[in-house]
Amino acid sequence: MSSGENYTAEIIELRREIEQIRQDFADNDNAFFLCSMALVIFFMQCGFAFLEAGAVRSKNTTNILIKNLLDSCISVIGYWSLGWAFAFGDSSNKVVGLFIGHSQFFLSGLINYPMFFYQYAFAATSATIVSGAVAERCEFANYIVYSTLISTVVYPILTHWGWHKEGWMYRGIQTSDIHTTYMDFAGAGIVHLCGGIISLAGAYIIGPRIGRFSKDGNEDPLEIKGHSVPFVALGGFILMFGFLAFNGGSMADIVQPGEGEIVALAMVNTILCGAFAALTFLIIHYLTKGKWTLLLTINACLTGMVSSCAGCNNMEPWASSFTGIGAGLVYLGLSNLLIKMKVDDPLDAFAVHGGGGLWGMLSACIITRKGVAYAIANAIGNNNGLLLCSQAFAQLGWQMICVLAIITWSLLWMIPIFLFLKKIGKLRVAPEIEINGLDIYKHGEAAYPLHAYGHGWDDYEPIKEKSLQNYGKLNSNTESDPQC
Repeated sequence: MSSGENYTAEIIELRREIEQIRQDFADNDNAFFLCSMALVIFFMQCGFAFLEAGAVRSKNTTNILIKNLLDSCISVIGYWSLGWAFAFGDSSNKVVGLFIGHSQFFLSGLINYPMFFYQYAFAATSATIVSGAVAERCEFANYIVYSTLISTVVYPILTHWGWHKEGWMYRGIQTSDIHTTYMDFAGAGIVHLCGGIISLAGAYIIGPRIGRFSKDGNEDPLEIKGHSVPFVALGGFILMFGFLAFNGGSMADIVQPGEGEIVALAMVNTILCGAFAALTFLIIHYLTKGKWTLLLTINACLTGMVSSCAGCNNMEPWASSFTGIGAGLVYLGLSNLLIKMKVDDPLDAFAVHGGGGLWGMLSACIITRKGVAYAIANAIGNNNGLLLCSQAFAQLGWQMICVLAIITWSLLWMIPIFLFLKKIGKLRVAPEIEINGLDIYKHGEAAYPLHAYGHGWDDYEPIKEKSLQNYGKLNSNTESDPQC
């Protein structure tokens, strides 16, 4: 072999090594990006904990905090054992692969650990949403049951449908002229609509807190206020911070040209949607009630951020006004509607996550760059105008089918669980326990000094013994009285 050939071979080998180094750097950069974003998203659990703890009465603070802690613990075990396989596992059967994955159980053979960690943070979020809707009266042991089911089965299979290349929602409709897919960049439907609609079912079936609504319906609903506005504000700010990573991190990659700009665009649209929703709600509330409310404005802001999840990567910043203002109106309408329907949702989980997620899913097909609004505008004077509009409306139609699928799948699993637990008298705690608070009776740990409660827990042991004796009777009474 001549020296020239040797040099050529060495150059080729050197290029190969350089390319491998570049690829290694790219993989490491993407892994670091995903893990960093997942850490911030995981910190949202702290935000949910403070938001919910502040919104309930002091006697139920420990109960709320331990439920949020166990959501994180249960979700990771469920997602590690089965959830990841259902969501992102491949299938040798094409028909089965449309609906569920069945490989990499217990992470067997998994290489992409950063993606697992990131998706676990999403699964934990979906499960946590339900906690606030059934706060202050849910039986703790049974909360563990359906939290496990959500993070292990319900959410992962929805993920497979919408975010796996073989999933039926992701594949959509493919013809010579029409190409549809599931349009949800950061989980407006899969995460938030799923958690929100389960929250509605749980709050409706478990019934309102004692005293929230009058039995005859002639009196105004009793406003049961939380015990700490600062806790709610702190939780709200943490969630706002977390949503920036929740949406921006959904890009998953960061090394290719243009990906960084998409991450930034997603974050900008997220905060803009939240701002427009908050201001819209605050102004309307002031004009109708005469008060500048903090707590409800936080919820409205979070609703706007939820609604941004679907299309934040493909939406011009000006379009955030449309999505955000719509989200503020959706939150206002649904929050009032639930009260009229006597559905007690202490954290407005359905209005924030269910309403925000649903509106975001539809908004993404209207105001994003390939949405209906753009298609109609571009169709004017365009020979392909009819085709553009057909594509946009087909995408909107497919998105609505996906919305119905998410709602149906979530309720198909959770309504029977809630009804069964209610039937056997194990869905909610006994009235005496609910009145005195769950912290001491269920957990033996008061969040504050006992004398701060002011409703008899100074005599903890006698009350506990009496409650134990009457628990079965009281729990059966709860089933027959919807106000309990």
